[in-house]
Amino acid sequence: MPSDASPLTRLSALGQSVWVDNLSRESIRGGHLQGLIDGCAVVGATSNPTIFEKAMTTGDAYEQQLRELGEREIDAKETFWALAEQDIKDACDLFRPVWDGGSGRDGYVSLEVDPGLAYDTLQTFREAMRLHELLDKPNLLVKIPATKPGLAAIEDVIAKGKSINVTLIFSLRRYAEVAESYIRGLERLVAEGGDPRKVASVASFFVSRIDTEADRRLDEIGGHDELKGKLAIANAKLAYRHCKEAFAGERWEYLAGKGATPQRVLWASTSTKNPDYPDTLYVDELIGPDTVNTMPEETIEAYRDHGDPRPRLESGLEDAQRVFEELERAGVDYKDVTDTLEREGVEKFANSFDELLSALRDKQRSLAHA
Repeated sequence: MPSDASPLTRLSALGQSVWVDNLSRESIRGGHLQGLIDGCAVVGATSNPTIFEKAMTTGDAYEQQLRELGEREIDAKETFWALAEQDIKDACDLFRPVWDGGSGRDGYVSLEVDPGLAYDTLQTFREAMRLHELLDKPNLLVKIPATKPGLAAIEDVIAKGKSINVTLIFSLRRYAEVAESYIRGLERLVAEGGDPRKVASVASFFVSRIDTEADRRLDEIGGHDELKGKLAIANAKLAYRHCKEAFAGERWEYLAGKGATPQRVLWASTSTKNPDYPDTLYVDELIGPDTVNTMPEETIEAYRDHGDPRPRLESGLEDAQRVFEELERAGVDYKDVTDTLEREGVEKFANSFDELLSALRDKQRSLAHA
């Protein structure tokens, strides 16, 4: 590799895929997203209700389709899915050369099920299958939250041969359950004569929110500043260790022999929330083979400018374990931290979805009056 290769290119060479955590019609059709693919080593994209809320309620990129949908007098939720369907299809087409060129390793675009279904196994399963059928793109990942009811839906969708992005993972225990759901789904698929080569999955393990919540609790306790900004990276490193253990051994080798691919860990929420921390902290410290980092555009730009890509993910595991022990002694309850973040994560996405639907109603009314 040339010595002047950008940090993002060098990061990719270490085995980590760069995805962008943003999607909008303007970026897809205006060439901006293609520019990220060409110039920033971006090989996938993720979306969520908050991202769609920002995209669809600002600017005029959606106005023509909103007028057309308004004439059909469909409700706000149907309007959203019609808008999202067009954006996701266009983005999948844009990333299709990446998907084709890498034999399905990257080039994926993620679309989340209705976040209001996060605690309903059957409806989540039906919605995920509906979205796969509606969009009919081989490089689509449907996102399912890693709630307890979501685990069964994840297994069932994988067993039907459909690709999934498991989102809102915060705890090591939940991550282990997610990996097990994926493997069980593949086992069922193979047992029923299905082809696991067509199935891809990532497990979206959230990072910066862990430190935000743990640091807040340390502030309340007082006197433990040396532990701030430590838990998120320690948590991620131990999750990656489990990933390597889960996708090895006789059980996994049988599936791999049938063409199954491991579920990669995807680091999500990797922008730095605390201005006292380096803006590339949750990229630099989590670089390892067969992983994905989905970054907001400002983090991509920061990393392209001054990232320091080196493989750090498998180092310092004893120190990572020690962080958990020290936080427990300080009075920070890890289980309560991660339970709280999972609950709040579902609530935030559900609230964003409700706000998006309300904003779409308002925008359609204003366009109709105009």
